[in-house]
Parts: sequence; C-alpha cells; structure tokens
Amino acid sequence: MQIFRCHPRRSPMNIVSSSARLYWRKPMIAALLVASLAVPLSAGGATSPASQPSSGGVAFAARSASPSQPKFGPNVYIFNPTMPLSQIQATVNAVATQQVSNQFGTQRYALLFEPGTYGSSTTPLNFQVGYYTTVAGLGQSPSDVVINGSVDVYNQCFSGSCVASDNFWRSLSNLTINTTTPNFGCYNGEFWAVSQAAPLRRVLINGPTTLEDYCTGPSFASGGFIADSQFTGGTVINGSQQQWITRNSILDGWTNGVWNQVFSGVIGAPAQCFPCGNPYTTLATSPVTREEPYLYTDSNGNYNVFVPAVQHNSVGTTWGSGETPGSSIPIQKFFIAQPTDSAALINAALLFGFDLILTPGVYDLDQSLLLLYPDTVVLGLGFPTLIPQNGNPSMIVAAAKGVLLSGMIFDAGPKNSPVLLQVGLDCALSLCSLGKDDSLTDPSGLSDVFFRIGGAEPGKATTSLIVNTPNLIIDDVWAWRADHGNGVGWTENTGNTGLIVNAENVIAYGLFVEHYQKYEVIWNGNNGTDIFFQNEMPYDPPSQAAWMEAPGIDGWAAFKVANNVTNFKGYGMGSYSFFNQGVNILAANAFEVPSTLPPESLNDLLTIFLSTSGSGGILNVVNGTGGSSTIANPDAPVTVVSYP
Repeated sequence: MQIFRCHPRRSPMNIVSSSARLYWRKPMIAALLVASLAVPLSAGGATSPASQPSSGGVAFAARSASPSQPKFGPNVYIFNPTMPLSQIQATVNAVATQQVSNQFGTQRYALLFEPGTYGSSTTPLNFQVGYYTTVAGLGQSPSDVVINGSVDVYNQCFSGSCVASDNFWRSLSNLTINTTTPNFGCYNGEFWAVSQAAPLRRVLINGPTTLEDYCTGPSFASGGFIADSQFTGGTVINGSQQQWITRNSILDGWTNGVWNQVFSGVIGAPAQCFPCGNPYTTLATSPVTREEPYLYTDSNGNYNVFVPAVQHNSVGTTWGSGETPGSSIPIQKFFIAQPTDSAALINAALLFGFDLILTPGVYDLDQSLLLLYPDTVVLGLGFPTLIPQNGNPSMIVAAAKGVLLSGMIFDAGPKNSPVLLQVGLDCALSLCSLGKDDSLTDPSGLSDVFFRIGGAEPGKATTSLIVNTPNLIIDDVWAWRADHGNGVGWTENTGNTGLIVNAENVIAYGLFVEHYQKYEVIWNGNNGTDIFFQNEMPYDPPSQAAWMEAPGIDGWAAFKVANNVTNFKGYGMGSYSFFNQGVNILAANAFEVPSTLPPESLNDLLTIFLSTSGSGGILNVVNGTGGSSTIANPDAPVTVVSYP
C-alpha cells in the first residue's frame, strides 16, 4: 500500500475525537482500508494511461502536455493560446460532431481553456456544444479567458421539426465571449438554445445573445439557468423559452416571457409582472447563495479549485467589481478519479481526507461513495455519471457543513435504489440538526447536479435526492424520470419522488423535477424557500386508479409542503400536464400546502395543459383554488398570484 504524505486539511466530524476518527463506524472503515490495500492511491490521478478509457473512437488533435498538468484522463482537452487555432478548431469540431446528437451515449468531454485569447475578429473561434460536454475557462476571473467567436447550441431537427427541447446536459462557464460571427447569416451572435441541465455560469458575453434558435422552426425550448454572468451590447432574446431562471447577473435587457421567467438578484432585470403578456417574477436580491466551485490555474501555472464564499442578500455577479470572495484548494488535495476506478478506491481516498474530482465518463458503483468530513468538495468534469449497481445509493454525505457537489449526473441503476443521493444524516434518528449552527456560515451546496431514471439505460429509484442537511443551497437541479429513451414505461423506470427535503432553512434556485409517479417534491423542513420550480407531471399513468393520492383525490400534487410546516416561501412555480395514454387522467392540485402558512407565502403559481393531443389535466392550481387547465384552455397559463 502506498503511504500518504499529506494530511487532510479539514477536521473530522464532531461525533468522536480526532484521535478516534478512524474508529467511527468501524466495520465500514475497515472494509474501506482492506479494499484500499489492493490498489495504490495518489492525489494526482489513479490510473495509468494504459487503463484509461478511450475517446470514443474520434481522432482528436494532440492535447497540451505540461509536466505540471494533472492527469485528467483522455477526455479532458486543455487548450492554450500558443496552439494553432486550426488545431483547436479541429478538436472542438470533432467533439461536437460526435456529441451534438449523442443524447444517451456514454461519451463525456471537458474542453478547458487556459488563460489567454482565442480567435480574432478576422479568424474567430466558433463551435457547437453537444451532450455531456463542459466548456470552461481556467482563469481566476472570466476576463482571463477570451474567445473571439461564439460557443453555440442550436436546434436539433427531426422529421422537419427543429427544436431545442431535448438539448440537455452541457455547460459553459468562466470565460468571456466577444461575439464574432462573420458570414453566419441568421446565426449572428451567441446562440444558447437549450433546455434543462444546460447552465450558463460565470460568463461575460459582449454582443448579441439568444436563448432561442430562431433560424429554424418551430424552435420550442424548455430551459434553463443562468448565474453569476453579465451580458452587454445587446438584449438577451428569451424567445420561445417556456421558462427560465436568471440569478445574480447583469443584463442589458430581456426581450419577453412565455410562462415562467424568474430573476433573482439581477441588475437590469424586467420589473415584476405576473400574470401579464410577458410574465416576470423578479426578486431584488437573492437571500443566500454560494457559487459553484471551479478549476483554475494561477500565475505560476499551478492548478487549484476555487471555493466561493457564501453571500447574503446579494445582487449582481461575484466578480464584476473585484476578486470573487472565497478560498483556493491546491490540486494536490484532490483525488482525481477515472471511470475505471472502483468505488472502494474512491472511498479510500475520501476517507484519507482528499477532495474529489470526477473526470468524464460513466462510473458503475457497487457501493455508495461516502463523504464523511465537512468541507469536502466533489467537482465533476464533463458530466461524470454515477450508476449504482446493487440497489445502493450512489453517494451519501454524512457531514453537515461546507460540502459542495457540482457538475455530475446521478443515474438510476438496474436494481431499485431507495435514494440516489442522500445529503445529511437520517432525520428519523434526530441527526438532522448536527452541525446546524456551523452550516449557517458554511452551508453545503448542490450546483448543477442532475438525476435521471431511465432514458440512457433501464433504472429504478424510489427517491432521487433526500436532503437532511440544514441550510443547504440547491442551485440548479434537474430530476428527471425519463419520458423517452431506453427502459421507459410506467412499470419500468419507476420512481416515486424527485426530491424530499427534511431539513430546515433549505433554499433552492432553479428546481426542475419531472414525471415522477407520486409527489414529485415533498418539503418537510421549516423555513424553506424555492425560487423557480418547473414540473411536468408523468405522461404515462395507465389509468386514474393507478394514479391516486388517496381515495377521492385524483392524481398527485407536483409539490407537497407537509402539513406540519409553519413557514415556507415559493416564487415562480409552474406545473404542466400532458397525459398521453389516451385515458382521461386528472390531478386534483398542482400544489398542496398547509392553509395555515403566512399570507402570500406562495407567489406567481401556474399550471398549463401542454397539448391537445393529451387528455385530462390539472383541476386546481393550489389547495382547490385557481381553476383548471384542460383541453378547454390548452397552452394557456392558469395562475394564482399569491396564496394563502
């Protein structure tokens, strides 16, 4: 066994003394130690080049080869400004050619740009971003990496219908784009025509920006999420985007709203207007935020991960008027995992106090990954996908404070898992409050964390995400029981609930939860807040009898606030129906909450009957009020301004 020559930077949990840390949960720790004897560990990477996965059969240009560069594996491409632009262009084009239509493939990529400028006004760098592709700058500020060109997502066309409604699982972050699109015709400017799980973070875009690909029709889109970003030199075109949340950003303007456009802490946001022709839900400040950790290189070329500090009542970006508040972790403190690494090996590294980088690929886990210590950072590159193989959770977070997860997908496995990700100890054991005071100043967070049941492969999970940690910040989560793809059917990709919140003071920005078979969200914790909620009820209940909350109550509410909750706030929350089995399926309510909540706890609620090819509908918006959305009023929001 290789001996570690570094010490964890964090202190152990306050359950046992530090000297006794390795004796907490002795059987588990012993099993991890035994497993770790079989494979050597190192902080800089776990596998030799011979054991790394291939790039999916695509011929790519040579990657940069700095001796100090961490071993991120073959599917992470790191560019620097000294490379010929033609070489960079060929590489990103090859990735896009493979990934633009690769919705349920296993290939994953990260395209990382070292500080400097790429492209020019006469020879720009323009490329598309496909599925499971991360594009990010490696500067400490977005201004450190400049692309003269565009980084685009366009409609996909099927049988003559061109839409963005399936453009999922991709991201763009931490760089500046000076939009330069000569001779592009209609495609002038930055196009980011996406739907769920495709965030824009920490970007500065100078020039025209559109969230709709209006060059081909009908251009339907169902996004989306922007945070910590600035747009100058042109109004952002919302276009056909049915819903969108923009948080802590700066806008020159915003064109329109469709159903549910939400702005929180955004300078230049449209004024509050709901319901109206362009409906906007606008909050002047964001109550509490913590931006996503990100990889960067310092002035000496050393790799680090920056961990932004918590912000309260914030407006605008974290970087616009100086350095982002927070702290750096050197790359040597991270275990860099490859998809070929076993869960036991990764757990051994976590046990020894390493943070974790998951490189691109699919991780088949025969046991849960266990995060035992506060302030552990788990950073995904290229949408690493975790799949439990034995009905186990993919990950359990035991620590209460400072644990940050970002940029990953949790897929359900072939055997039913009770939960895919559990954050915090079991509330049934009265352990929810452990670390509560510390987590006020050092909250845990989930950023760009996505869940999927079916679609890519058959899978089952009772609940996708359970939150037992107080003060947790949810920042862009999409939990999706697949409505298309592989292993899809009422009795095949089974999943009761997307999210259960058991802890107090949890806040969510950008909560997308779709197609689960019972309550899609259950909120049991007091003093919770949800800013933006998007939901589609399950398409496929085979009969009304198969989809009943209780005798005499049709269907299941999309969002259930438990009867014992005394304080909860919600803003910009929508639920839609499209029951497509040719059976008249009804849901009594989209939202169920205690009627004893303080006045105006819920704001700007709506339901939609999506298509006349569907049946049934939603009878009430919330608690028997608000009217129905059925075939009698298709594609028309039924709204409640505030409740109770």
